Amino acid sequence: MGKFHLYDKILSPLVTEKTTNLSELNKIVFKVPASSSKKNLKTNIEKIFKVNVTKINIINKRNRVKLTRGKKVKVSGFKKAIITLKKGQSIDLTTGV
Repeated sequence: MGKFHLYDKILSPLVTEKTTNLSELNKIVFKVPASSSKKNLKTNIEKIFKVNVTKINIINKRNRVKLTRGKKVKVSGFKKAIITLKKGQSIDLTTGV
């Protein structure tokens, strides 16, 4: 059960143009549950990927309403974590967990 508990704190990696540019600075971006905290994320990522985390920034993206083809569409919000790794370390997101 310990393994499942570790993976519950990371929903998915966010792979966009901005996040790939951040990977050059030893930063990885993950989508995380709303209940997660910096302390839990740090220990879980260090155990899962076997890397050293130096800093974690958490950003809450709010729900918003967007106009698409004349109709209002709800875009759901989420919580994302920007994780800074120790210099020289990296996480390869293409191999999977």
